[in-house]
Amino acid sequence: MLKIGITGGIGSGKTTVCKIFETLGIPVFYADTAAKNIMMSDTMLIEGVREAFGRDSYFDDGRLNNKHIASIVFNNESELSRLNALVHPAVFRAYDAWTAQLPIGTSYALKEAALLFESGSYQTSDKNILVTAPLELKLARVMRRDSVSADQVRARMDKQFTDEQKQKMADYLVSNNEINSLIDQVLKLHHLFLNLAQ
Repeated sequence: MLKIGITGGIGSGKTTVCKIFETLGIPVFYADTAAKNIMMSDTMLIEGVREAFGRDSYFDDGRLNNKHIASIVFNNESELSRLNALVHPAVFRAYDAWTAQLPIGTSYALKEAALLFESGSYQTSDKNILVTAPLELKLARVMRRDSVSADQVRARMDKQFTDEQKQKMADYLVSNNEINSLIDQVLKLHHLFLNLAQ
């Protein structure tokens, strides 16, 4: 089975692209969703977070205290790196467990991750896709979706690699510019991966 990584900057529309792959019957592992779940289920990770960021990291009922964590890691690169050093290996474990239970004969599966290149997890993929979109379009999408200002979106973008940096590590590009057909681009990649998997 081929392992395909897929990423894109905030507002690029990578989730939309993944949904098209899913309609073709391709399984997709959403790393960011998995990270949220394992923050409350992976005992090794929970212990690590408590040790690093204090007992207040979790409420008595086991829920993650997002505000507490955010107050420590927001605008603090070294603390954020510390958190990522705990979370990323746990996500890798969850991904390995997920791929292990896929049906025999699955040609390929996607791993969708916002920080695919930043975390180094792209190195575990056979191929990697980058979803791109013009800056103005990305800004407009996120401002509309999250009800935030352009400056707030830019602040989030600054925490990720630029599209130019990511392109150097990507094998394939999908342009989500509202001009080129997304479906056509996905179908082309789908057939390519099916052939590669044989």
